[in-house]
Amino acid sequence: MKSFKKLFLSAALIAGTTLGLAQTTSTAHADYAPKKLTVQFVPSQNAESMEAKAKPLEKLLKKELGIPVKVSVSTDYNTIVEAMGSKQVDVGFLPPDAYVLAHKQYNSKVILQSLRYDIKKGTNDEFDKSKLVDYYRAQVIVRKGSGIKSLKDLKGKKIAVQDTTSTAGWIYPAVSMYKQGININDKKNKIKTVVVKGHDQGVISVLNKNTDAAFVFQGAERLVKKDTPDVEKKIVPIYTTAKIPNDTITVRGDMSPKWQKKLQKAFKDIAKTKEGHKIVSTLYTHEGYVDSKDSNFDVIRKYDKIAEKLDK
Repeated sequence: MKSFKKLFLSAALIAGTTLGLAQTTSTAHADYAPKKLTVQFVPSQNAESMEAKAKPLEKLLKKELGIPVKVSVSTDYNTIVEAMGSKQVDVGFLPPDAYVLAHKQYNSKVILQSLRYDIKKGTNDEFDKSKLVDYYRAQVIVRKGSGIKSLKDLKGKKIAVQDTTSTAGWIYPAVSMYKQGININDKKNKIKTVVVKGHDQGVISVLNKNTDAAFVFQGAERLVKKDTPDVEKKIVPIYTTAKIPNDTITVRGDMSPKWQKKLQKAFKDIAKTKEGHKIVSTLYTHEGYVDSKDSNFDVIRKYDKIAEKLDK
């Protein structure tokens, strides 16, 4: 994990150079109008399960847009960023840090930000259905009775994490530890990280005692409740981060303004339908979407700058 992000950034730069002047020119002139729309999700849970749940979105988007739509789930955050940069994917459901990277490397454009129910005060995974918010939080979870009660207790422990462009699964928890004087990448702290794909896998790894802790979004326990109804009795959060801007719907950098607006309207309208709401709610607990802009993610850039210090 230590230098993974640096390696990825280098690879992304090389990929961008390889694509050459043609890409730079087309990105500068935002005139792309898709004849077939490709939409890709990042895995927040089992990828195969997610793809099955996301597939019905093809029909709904086709009805709204009047063109064929292909929906898929990427293997990880980095893959979808590169796919959008190389024009293989038109629309990506990107978490905040992956969006910031996509914007920096390929001028990808955020068009929407998701809305979720706030977490009810005094609980960890109960929704306050009277309040929709455009932010969420990350948590560090452990098994009850593990003896791990604070971030400092994570020294010498094994932690399940997402890849290094995951805001909740890496950036915010790792930076929070750094602010408390614990560099997760410093060998003297003897912390081992295990990359898992999906926040449900982070929860499961802690439940199965494969890891001592996991970096997940707040309420990720809900993802495994069907198989483990008493998960709240077995898992406890030891740290909750500051607010994180909600997930994005992002388009490739050369998407025309006309199509950006069409997609904004389509996704907002679909989320208001019974079938469409069920899809986005099941996939990411999204309750709807609001228009967004790049400056909403400046806070992520601040965290990224601190995250760079983890390798020093």
